[in-house]
Amino acid sequence: MSWTPGGVRGFGRQALRGLSQVLFRADGRTGALFCLALCTVDWRYGAYALGGAALGTATARLLGTVRERAEAGLDGLNPALFALCCAALLGPARPATALLAAGGCVVVTIATAALTHLLSVWQLPPLTAAFCLAATALTTAAPAFERLRPPPGGTPALAAAPAPAALPLDATVRAFFHAVSQILFLDRWYAGALLLAALFLANRTAGWVACAGGATGILTAWALGAPAARVADGSLGCNAVLTALALCGALLPATPATLPYALLGAATATAVTPAVAALAGGRAFTWPFVVTTFAFLLAARSFPRLTASRGRRRGNPLAVRTRPRLPSAP
Repeated sequence: MSWTPGGVRGFGRQALRGLSQVLFRADGRTGALFCLALCTVDWRYGAYALGGAALGTATARLLGTVRERAEAGLDGLNPALFALCCAALLGPARPATALLAAGGCVVVTIATAALTHLLSVWQLPPLTAAFCLAATALTTAAPAFERLRPPPGGTPALAAAPAPAALPLDATVRAFFHAVSQILFLDRWYAGALLLAALFLANRTAGWVACAGGATGILTAWALGAPAARVADGSLGCNAVLTALALCGALLPATPATLPYALLGAATATAVTPAVAALAGGRAFTWPFVVTTFAFLLAARSFPRLTASRGRRRGNPLAVRTRPRLPSAP
């Protein structure tokens, strides 16, 4: 895709769509609201995320990405998450963080393309696997470099609020919104509420599925006896939200058959999160979502009722059974 004047005019829209792809949307207005949610915590988080999406989009365009990917914002998703991860974990004010985020966004864009080609053998989307690989490498290597070493105690956005031994109603409600906000490394209930509102504005079905996925994650973590603090801060529920969205509406059609299947996937992603975190060096990122979704997508091919096109809409791309005109999944 060349840098034509028309292409330049659409560049900002594509970068914003890269942000919206965090929740499987290809909509610039939704991406703008996501950026606003980040800015309610710290304007620099919004700048890092939007800058990462723009840098990833620009890199892919310069290398000649296909038009459909660029228009859907798929080239900006993983770089946006990686840049935001750098800001949240290493501190947004340090020059070394900005340099690492910029260089990493270019590498993550290339890694996404490599994974897209590799996974096409099994007809699977790369999801956020490139981000997970880069983020795991970052957290493993950063302590060895003085200029990259995370600040003592982490950053305010990652500091979990104290939680009681049991979850009262108000803490449960906050945990519900935290499950959404933690997708963007934020432990702020109002940021999660804004993200969820943006998702409802883009697609009401997706909004309800995200609510069901978050509730499933909280219920699963509580039923398994997870520490109250982990349930309250949303770190055990964010992968459940992503998995539910992927398996009901984004990668599989939104039907009465796929909803319970998606919620089972959400519960599975929650249950495996501690194990994945231990294997990944302490932080699970979105690995549980990636691994669980891959497994459930492959299994869905054995169940025609899950892949039937009934209820499919034009905004449901990357369905297992066909190739989309305008992809709208990471």
